[in-house]
Amino acid sequence: MTTHKVGYLIGSLAKGSINRKLAKALVRLAPPELEMSEISFKDLPLYSYDYDADYPPAGKAFKAAIAAVDAVLFVTPEYNRSIPGGLKNAIDWASRPYGTNSFTRKPSAVIGTSPGAIGTAVAQQNLRSVLSFCNSPQMNAPEAYIHFTPGLITDDGEVTNEATADFLRKFMQDFHVFIARVRSVLPKDA
Repeated sequence: MTTHKVGYLIGSLAKGSINRKLAKALVRLAPPELEMSEISFKDLPLYSYDYDADYPPAGKAFKAAIAAVDAVLFVTPEYNRSIPGGLKNAIDWASRPYGTNSFTRKPSAVIGTSPGAIGTAVAQQNLRSVLSFCNSPQMNAPEAYIHFTPGLITDDGEVTNEATADFLRKFMQDFHVFIARVRSVLPKDA
């Protein structure tokens, strides 16, 4: 099968984020046909259209990183029943100025973990709405709202519960199939 470059964005900027642990687990469990790389957005200033005429280096680098991948995986917590402000800011940078949206026709998937029982469900729905506006084809199933319990994922990304590991492995396999399907009808160069 074809290899695809997948950039992943971790919605939390915290070094000890449980979503960072989840992202490490997803990288470990991804099929070999997915080349995974984190796309950081921590250095982006707050977006303003005042930058549109001359993006700062951090904005240019971020847009270039999104453009360089075949698909995007969002691994995000839920803040106040929505996505973290930093993640929304990053999406704004990547989708502006008008006519240069880096997410257009780029396959995406959304996943997240939370100590709460609904495991980021509301944040994911908010993010899906934003990605729809950005014209990013989304893997809608399986949905993945991971209830994080202490010790579920180690700091280096090992999943300690086999059923959860199997689910996450299948999620990444399904994402690979989805990317291939989208790219077959929406080639990257078209």
